[in-house]
Amino acid sequence: MRTVGIIPARLESSRLPRKLLLAETGKPLIQYTWEAACRSMRIDEVIVAADSPEIVDAVRAFGGRCELTGDHPSGTDRIAEIAKRCCEHADLLLNIQGDEPELDPSAIDRLIELMLASPKPEMATLATPILDEQQLADSSCTKVVCAEDGRALYFSRCPIPHCRDRQPADVIANGESPWKLHLGIYAYRRDFLLEFTERPPSPLEKLEKLEQLRALEMGAAIRVGIVQHSAAGIDTPDDYRKFVARQSGSQRPAA
Repeated sequence: MRTVGIIPARLESSRLPRKLLLAETGKPLIQYTWEAACRSMRIDEVIVAADSPEIVDAVRAFGGRCELTGDHPSGTDRIAEIAKRCCEHADLLLNIQGDEPELDPSAIDRLIELMLASPKPEMATLATPILDEQQLADSSCTKVVCAEDGRALYFSRCPIPHCRDRQPADVIANGESPWKLHLGIYAYRRDFLLEFTERPPSPLEKLEKLEQLRALEMGAAIRVGIVQHSAAGIDTPDDYRKFVARQSGSQRPAA
């Protein structure tokens, strides 16, 4: 089964312009994500799908494969263009966020294993336990509720499931957290990805602004794997400063 990881890469960002090309560490941010994806034991090829010749040039300069795409409303649509144009023989396609440079390659492997374990799910994604009440209440943090077999039942920006008779802080303090933070990485079967991106946004998707709800409304099965840690996304100047500091610390010689 051929698996291709695709990193959608957009030059402009509202909170941190040109973030994927920031290079205070000596190499562009996008290179870290590309290197992490390449360390996966189960990906056959990694492709960056860029909307800008500048990103294409940067990726090719460090030896990566990069394809220039047209304008698209989402990274998923950008990936679908690459799937049609460059990945005719791929069975699985992964959507890997370009602004998560500290992504654990084993998380990518876990995602692929979910798809290899059964021919049934059209998609797979990852989640991690929520152990912080502030994160639970944050509408920018998407939550997922799963069935016993690991299928996603629903995704929401609200804290689901609702805790009727106890305070969430008390539940979390006891280490009983039933809440899962959805991580923005996906695996798709190629045929389903192409069908998915041909469909218009669904009613629930338009309400929550979560495109994975379109897949659920289509009747697709989304398998959710649980990992213990999430990669830190780089969304703001402060996020990037902290990332640079972490990189400086990891590169400091041992005493």
